[in-house]
Amino acid sequence: MRPVSIAITNCHTHTFTNSHTPLYYPLFFFALFRIMPYTVAALRWLSSWLGNGSRLYTFMVRMEKFHNTGRRGTQRDVFQELVRHYPRSTKFVVLPLDLSPIGHGPIREDIGKQMAELHELAQDPLLGHQVIPFATLHPDNPDGVREFLKAVEEYDFKGLKLYPGSGFAPDHPVLMREVYPVCEAKGLPVMTHCSRGGLRRKGWTKAQAEAASRPRAFEPVMKSFPKLRICLAHFGGDKDWHEYLDDGTDPYNAQNNKENWLKDILDMIRSGDYPNLYTDISYTIFKFEKFIPLLKLFLGDPAEPKPLKRVLDVREKVLFGSDFYMTRQEGHSEKEISIRLRNALGEQLFRQIAETNPKAYLEGAAPKKKKRGRKLSDYGIH
Repeated sequence: MRPVSIAITNCHTHTFTNSHTPLYYPLFFFALFRIMPYTVAALRWLSSWLGNGSRLYTFMVRMEKFHNTGRRGTQRDVFQELVRHYPRSTKFVVLPLDLSPIGHGPIREDIGKQMAELHELAQDPLLGHQVIPFATLHPDNPDGVREFLKAVEEYDFKGLKLYPGSGFAPDHPVLMREVYPVCEAKGLPVMTHCSRGGLRRKGWTKAQAEAASRPRAFEPVMKSFPKLRICLAHFGGDKDWHEYLDDGTDPYNAQNNKENWLKDILDMIRSGDYPNLYTDISYTIFKFEKFIPLLKLFLGDPAEPKPLKRVLDVREKVLFGSDFYMTRQEGHSEKEISIRLRNALGEQLFRQIAETNPKAYLEGAAPKKKKRGRKLSDYGIH
C-alpha cells in the first residue's frame, strides 16, 4: 500500500557556505581545510589504513562530506543537495546566520549578501517554490536591524532565526525594542538555537553560551510578546535527552535534579503559559534508536482525548526539522532518517509534526469561527 500524501515542511535547514562563516572557526588550524581542502581527503585516505570499518575512518568520511557541502559555490548548490532526499512537494525553512561579530576571523560575504543570495534562491524558477526563507541578525552588528528590515520588507522573508550562543541574550535591548515588535506585528515566527554546544562567541565560556541559549532565557521575551510564535530548536539537544533517559529525576527533592532543557521545554509547553511556544526535533532525532521511543511517548496516541484545562498538548507543538547540512556530520542520510521517522511514528503522527504543526507555526492558528447569533425567527417568533 502506498503511503498517504503528506505536504512535508522541513522547518530547520541551512544553505550557507564557507563564504558566510569565519575563517578560523572553531579553531585556527581549521583554516587549512579551506585553504587546502585536499587535506580532509588526505586525512580520510590515511585513516583508511586502519580499515574502512574503523571509527576514525567513518568519522573522516563524514567530515569530508560536511566540508564538501560547505565548499559549494552557492546556496543553490547546497539546496540541491538537500532536495534529493525529499519528495518534490516538500518545502524547507532555510535559516541564515550572521557570524561576523563572533570574533573568529574574517567572513568573505556579509549577512546582507548572504540574505540577498537566499532571496535569489527563493525566486529561482525551478527550486524557489520549495524555499521558505527566514531572516537573521546579530544585535551586535550595527547593520543587523537594517538588513533584517530589508529582508522582511523588500524580500518578504517569512520569519527570524536567532543564535544566542553566538554572543547575546534573547532579551537583548535591540531585539526587544526593534525586532520582536516587528515580528509580532507582521506575524513572523522566530526560530532559535536551543541545545548545548554548537557555535560560540570567541571569549565566551561554555557556561555563558548555555545561559544565553537555555529555554528559560526566552521567558522574558514570551511574556513581553505573548503573540510571538517561538520555536526552541533541537528540543533541548541530545545531551539533555540522554540525561533525561539515563539519570532520571528525583520526585521528592527537585533541588537534587540537574537543569534539563528537554524537561524545561516540556514543562513550559504543558503549563499553558506560553500557547505560542514550539520546539523541533532537528539534529536530536539523528540519535534515532535511543530517542524515537521517547519522542513517541511525548507525542502520545492520536486516538486519546486531548488534555484538559490549561495543559497543552505537546503533540501540537513539535515540528519536523533536520538541521541540514549540519547533519552531514552524521552517519545517516536525510532520506534514511525521515523515512525511518515516518515509519516509526505512523502516518497520523508524522502528518501532525511534518504538515499540520508547521502550518500553524509558520502561518498562525486559523481563527476560530464565530458562532452565528440566534435570531428571533430561530425560535419561531416573527
